[in-house]
Amino acid sequence: MEQIHGNTEGIRKTLLSELAFFYDMETEPDDFASRDMVALLARYSALLNREVAVYLSRGGDVLDVVVGESGQVTLPSLRLRRSEKRLSRVRVLHTHPGGTARLSDVDLNALCQLRLDAICAIGVSPDGTANGLSAAFIAGWTGERPEVEQTPVFPPFRFPRREWMEKIAQLDLLIPDTGETAPQAERAVLVSIRDDASLKELEALAESAGALPVGVFVQKRPRPDGATYIGSGKAAELALRAQALDATMILCDDELTGVQLHQLEEITGVKVVDRTNLILDIFAQRARTREGKLQVSLAQLKYQMTHLVGFGLSLSRLAGGIGTRGPGETKLEMDRRLIRRRYTQLERELKEVKAQRGLQRKARVRSQIRTAALVGYTNAGKSTLFNRLTDGQALVMDQLFATLDATTRRVETENGIPYLLTDTVGFITNLPTDLIEAFQSTLEEAAMADLLLIVTDAGNPESPAQRRVVDEVLEKLGATGQPRLEVLNKADIALPEVRAAFPDACEVSALNGEGLDGLSAAIQEKLRGETVKARLRIPYERMKAAALAHGLSQEAEERYEDDCLYLTAVFSRENWQRFCAEAERILPIDEDSCELINDEDQEKRC
Repeated sequence: MEQIHGNTEGIRKTLLSELAFFYDMETEPDDFASRDMVALLARYSALLNREVAVYLSRGGDVLDVVVGESGQVTLPSLRLRRSEKRLSRVRVLHTHPGGTARLSDVDLNALCQLRLDAICAIGVSPDGTANGLSAAFIAGWTGERPEVEQTPVFPPFRFPRREWMEKIAQLDLLIPDTGETAPQAERAVLVSIRDDASLKELEALAESAGALPVGVFVQKRPRPDGATYIGSGKAAELALRAQALDATMILCDDELTGVQLHQLEEITGVKVVDRTNLILDIFAQRARTREGKLQVSLAQLKYQMTHLVGFGLSLSRLAGGIGTRGPGETKLEMDRRLIRRRYTQLERELKEVKAQRGLQRKARVRSQIRTAALVGYTNAGKSTLFNRLTDGQALVMDQLFATLDATTRRVETENGIPYLLTDTVGFITNLPTDLIEAFQSTLEEAAMADLLLIVTDAGNPESPAQRRVVDEVLEKLGATGQPRLEVLNKADIALPEVRAAFPDACEVSALNGEGLDGLSAAIQEKLRGETVKARLRIPYERMKAAALAHGLSQEAEERYEDDCLYLTAVFSRENWQRFCAEAERILPIDEDSCELINDEDQEKRC
């Protein structure tokens, strides 16, 4: 017996056997649909109170029989028969029990999305008779979207059966063979169990990943459904919504389990991506350095390990019975083993890169040069501000996570104090723990910095809440003891409530340069108490003092005169005190030999 697809739960086996009779019905190649087929479709639809659909080939053979819920069209099975060239050579007849023969938006989108020869709706009366019939065809192509031609509703047994088949043949010749086309942006429906406000950030993430949000679907729940995230009934509604919007992807605003992902894909028939996987995809697009790529790969493998489930033949577990007993391992176990092996290899490579970063950090510590890090919520304008302060060329885009790899540049304050400024990856609400762990070495630049410049978007009403997220992530990183400088960026569009929330912040506009002088002065003030700049006069017979100064200073400039060497050097306060103590045996530190350039307490120091 040929299989009946769709929602067959609760249908007696005898009825399923009768439905299988459709596979044996003969339809002439020049006949759109026989009267007997239309009558039987209406009869069984009323009997089951569900939609019944048959898929007919161009030659009149029944390819598939599908049963759906009342008032719904089941489309996932149609995707298996999709053709990429011309029309699919498949037409669909389906019923509307208790309804009219007018085609719905879901029907028309199925016609376009699957490039069907035609789609036909049969209205069914409560007594099981057909009350009308209408059809739609793809009549042409405008740009990337097809043009749809709908027929009026005809009496059930007086519709132009042969004329419609002739029309299909004519239209098939007019529609161009698209062949290989440029990839189009994936059309995404955004799904949340909270409220519309929570979807704003998901929409920005989707756009950053290159997807096109085409709709939202909110099902408020105190907690996610364990099987389908939003509940099976709402998942069926979501399937219709996705079909009506011609969506190719569903984005969920939470991390889903493997079971939830699988069940949602089964019900909706389209790819399902959760928040964590979406962020990982963005990170994969943005990673440029070897370390960044390794970190992304590691996080992706860790995600895959926790979402491998034994569904389908390729991941099925060994079953009992003849031919299945004995030694061996399942495909699921093999996949897990391969992932673990690759994971271990990546960890080893990343450990080597971290060691190199550690050596660079130790060199900076030895030189005692001060460091500052730009941190904040993603898309707050950190990279634009970084470029303004350093005359750098860091990537600037109006997208979330435009900056992934940490970038460090040397900067000098107005009084000549050098420091290193680092632009770091932005933070976000519910930043996955795996990502924090994978990017630990990059984020350590913030944790190890001597000064944190916390950048906030002054034009975003959500900034106070986002600022709390930044504090939470910094706490996870252990970056809680350093001096901080609050920076309100985008001051040209600042909102009064945001200004009120950060009364002591430096207001700047990285885009037009407004307020940068005040910010530089504030950075200088924060770093000033940490460094000492001195000009030393060293006789040539006491050059050991010059060697000592070079070893303990962050930066040193030399000028040779006839009688002595003039050395200008920048010290940390700790190293300056150490220099004074050790140099006394070589060079007396007095007003004749030393001039403190940036220290107000010169007499005490000299």
